[in-house]
Amino acid sequence: MTTNASQEMTQVQRAERQAAVVRALKPLLAPQALIWNAEETTPYECDGLTAYRQRPLVVALPETEAQVQAVLRACHALDVPVVARGAGTGLSGGAMPHTLGVTLSLAKFNRILSMDAASRTARVQCGVRNLAISEAAAPLGLYYAPDPSSQIACTIGGNVAENSGGVHCLKYGLTLHNVIKVRGFTAQGEAVEFGSDALDGAGLDLLGVVIGSEGMLAVTLEVTVKLTPKPQLARCIMASFDDVRKAGDAVAAVIAAGIIPAGLEMMDKPMTAAVEDFVHAGYDLSAEAILLCESDGTPEEVEEEIGRMSAVLQSAGATALAVSRDEAERLRFWSGRKNAFPASGRISPDYMCMDSTIPRKRLADILLAIQQMEKKYALRCANVFHAGDGNLHPLILYDANKPGELQLAEDFGADILRLCVEVGGVLTGEHGVGIEKRDLMPEMFSEIDLNQQQRIKCAFDAQGLLNPGKVFPTLHRCAELGRMHVHAGQLAFPDLPRF
Repeated sequence: MTTNASQEMTQVQRAERQAAVVRALKPLLAPQALIWNAEETTPYECDGLTAYRQRPLVVALPETEAQVQAVLRACHALDVPVVARGAGTGLSGGAMPHTLGVTLSLAKFNRILSMDAASRTARVQCGVRNLAISEAAAPLGLYYAPDPSSQIACTIGGNVAENSGGVHCLKYGLTLHNVIKVRGFTAQGEAVEFGSDALDGAGLDLLGVVIGSEGMLAVTLEVTVKLTPKPQLARCIMASFDDVRKAGDAVAAVIAAGIIPAGLEMMDKPMTAAVEDFVHAGYDLSAEAILLCESDGTPEEVEEEIGRMSAVLQSAGATALAVSRDEAERLRFWSGRKNAFPASGRISPDYMCMDSTIPRKRLADILLAIQQMEKKYALRCANVFHAGDGNLHPLILYDANKPGELQLAEDFGADILRLCVEVGGVLTGEHGVGIEKRDLMPEMFSEIDLNQQQRIKCAFDAQGLLNPGKVFPTLHRCAELGRMHVHAGQLAFPDLPRF
């Protein structure tokens, strides 16, 4: 059979499969809640990792839990993969659709169900924006602490999938530390609940398993989050350094002094220049690196901690210190950090945002190594860090319209991640593995480790229908792992479709 004939047959088979799925789902959803035409499904072809794209077979937009359950049951019966999608702001390709599967958009699940000031909790649907929780809790003097830079758009369901952090995660923790219960459905459409409203739940800690599982174990529909009292005062130090090693060492020195800042972020000179031109935050453009160190609490606590941090930063070699005088100036200091990604989009046609976590003491080593890699690959890289917990976000700048540059950016990113693992770090801090880092998983895990992880996947989803093709570099049949069902990963992405 010729190549053209093979491609034609594939298209015919896809059309037949699509027709079967549409027939099965049409009775379950409103007419406008089921789309399959190419022009209508194109907006769902990727998430924030735009280098790789492909259209889903069908997009379902349910409005009720009963509809979600019915769609999952129908897809399970047809052996059709399902990829749950929130706002699509993820940066690892975790919500990239399956070309032979259904994209399950949960955007309509956007209601805040209850706020309980006494227990300091909120019960929200999965499509509620991260920032909307804090906005709703503000009249109670509370807020939701994890604050990813995309918090204005990203949803709590996506935060659960990736265990998202943010600039204040050093003191207040990641999503894992701020969620007490998750409700949803398995791939079979079985209702499931993880965690408890109580301080502790009976049995295994499956809440800790599902948070950060990248949509591969269950579809999250409802989340109960912890709310934190708003601090009376917050102030931020902006510290300039004439050497990246001094800045990296200063981060370690702050933590070594027994100080846990509310936020501790680092930006190198290229990133500082990009964001200053974008938001005019007042950054020192002569500095090789700047640190943003925030303290919050009572006025007395903040004054004492700001004094201690200032002394540590000066001893570490800071060339200049500026302390926010009021709330407006504090927000201005942070505006640059919060806008690092859009600022990078203004100076490059494309960028690839990496995500890894390393020991704090190796921050400067990695930065200096990245500078050498820039010469090797002839590409620029601007760096921003959740420095307090060692979470790196190098942004590799490239132009996808230039032949070979995407491949260079991929190789550059892979080199950074391998080095991070080599110095004692991990492949991801908060963006997830998705499709971006799946082939690098053997750099960190042995085959035995990966097989054990896949056994957990099979225990929840024996047919492998939820978000297949993500995280694992080699997908096994569940029967090979002690189960009697075929893993649907055989339908996954052997070669990533690039844009």
